[in-house]
Amino acid sequence: MKNLHLLKNILFCFFLIFVLLSCNQQDSKPQKAVLNQDTVDQRMMNVNKILSTDENKQIEDFINRYNWKMNATGSGLRYLIYKQGNGKQVGKNSKIKINYRTSLLNGVTIYNSSIDGVKSFVIGKAEVETGLEEGILLLKVGDKAKFIIPSHLAFGLLGDQKKIPKKATLVYDVELLSVD
Repeated sequence: MKNLHLLKNILFCFFLIFVLLSCNQQDSKPQKAVLNQDTVDQRMMNVNKILSTDENKQIEDFINRYNWKMNATGSGLRYLIYKQGNGKQVGKNSKIKINYRTSLLNGVTIYNSSIDGVKSFVIGKAEVETGLEEGILLLKVGDKAKFIIPSHLAFGLLGDQKKIPKKATLVYDVELLSVD
């Protein structure tokens, strides 16, 4: 009986040692960081700020290289109306036609109305880039303008899946031909 009691005590001690060692091994393993949605959102905002700051610097360098005196909207669109027309002002739901040349900041022409044809669209129908629509709303028939459209107002992170690369800033040279 005494031997049985001693054996139980020994087994209990082994069990206790086993449990303690198991706990220590689990504690010594690196724990995965658990991120909550606020942390993820904050990190994404920080990355976006860095990307936006970098893109804005590239745009400013481009403008300075050509010595353009451009205006900026609150959204980040830069524009320069370099020839004043005397026609009808663009408004919401206007059907417009433009001649255009679209290029990247490195000077590579992507699209051109002399090759691709006149572009026509209706303002407010989301048929073109937000930045192009915003710029066109500043014009009247006969105006010629340059727009620098940051990627967030153009094709964003994906590009147009054709010729415009991801995160591309676009430079538009446009002539407003008609407003209906």
